[in-house]
Amino acid sequence: MKSTSNKSAGLLLFVTMTTTLLMACHKDTQDPETPQVILNEEEVITTCKLYFTDISGTSTDTIAIYRDADGDGGNGPTQFDTIFLKSGTHYATEIILLNETISPADSISNEVEEEGQDHLFCFGVNNAALNIERTDSDGTYEIGLHSEWTATSASTGSVTITLKHQPGIKDGTCIPGDTDLEIQFPLVITD
Repeated sequence: MKSTSNKSAGLLLFVTMTTTLLMACHKDTQDPETPQVILNEEEVITTCKLYFTDISGTSTDTIAIYRDADGDGGNGPTQFDTIFLKSGTHYATEIILLNETISPADSISNEVEEEGQDHLFCFGVNNAALNIERTDSDGTYEIGLHSEWTATSASTGSVTITLKHQPGIKDGTCIPGDTDLEIQFPLVITD
C-alpha cells in the first residue's frame, strides 16, 4: 500500500515540476518593445454647433445648436435649433462637436480632424434650395468639418448631418463605416 502512495506522490511531484519548468521556459508571445494597438472607444457627442459665416457680405452670421446633455439615449435633446439662412448667400460653415458630460467639455472636433483619414461628414438636403460642398480634406478625401453652404432661394426643409467613422475603408463616399452621429436640423431659407 505504501509503494502506491509513493508512486502517486512521485508522479504528482514530476507533473508539478514539469509544468513549472514548461511555464518558465514559455516565451511571451507579445514583444514588450512593440506597443499594443488600442482601438478608440466610441466618443460621447452631446453637442453639435454649426457656425455660419456670411462670405458673400449680404447677411449676418448665424449659429445653430443641437444639444443632448446626457448623450445618445436617456433623455431627449435640451436644445434643437432651426437653421435660418438667407437666400442668395454663401456661408463658410464650421461644425464643432463637444462632449459636455465632462468638465471642461472635450472637443470631439479636434479628434475628428486629427483622425480625418477615418471620418467623413455627409450632408443630406431635403426640400430646400441649398447646396453644400465640403472644403477641408485629409489629404486624399474630404472631411466636412468645414464646408460652404449656398442658399439659392427661399424654401423650407431640413439638413441631415451624418458623421461616418470609416477606419481603413474611407473612399470618399458615405456608404462604408459606422455612423457616429446623425442629426436632422430643420431649415428655413428666407428672402
